Amino acid sequence: MARIAGVDLPKNKKVYYGIQYIFGIGPTVAQEIVEKSNIDPNKKIGALTEDEVAAIRSVIQAEYKVEGSLRSEVQQNIKRLIEINCYRGLRHRRGLPSRGQRTRTNSRTRKGRRKTVAGKKKAAAKK
Repeated sequence: MARIAGVDLPKNKKVYYGIQYIFGIGPTVAQEIVEKSNIDPNKKIGALTEDEVAAIRSVIQAEYKVEGSLRSEVQQNIKRLIEINCYRGLRHRRGLPSRGQRTRTNSRTRKGRRKTVAGKKKAAAKK
């Protein structure tokens, strides 16, 4: 099992898909990494030699910010938004969507499980 940037990559996946398990590497960046390291993208990760794994590792370390450093940068950006009290920071603080989505319905991922509020009882009809 190849270990790159502190992540164990699955043996049975192709290189192109396997390196996307690293935080900060998506399809486009994965394609660039495979091209720069001169590795066949259809080759399985389990079949890579140590030299090929080292080539991938060196390309990632030299040119991309991934895993821990990227996560900490994202958290610092969010903390900065919260501290300067901008709209996006307030939305992060309240745990609501920050990119303009509706919240009357949906947005359950950010808001969490529904908190049921008791409905008002209708006043007794006057006779």
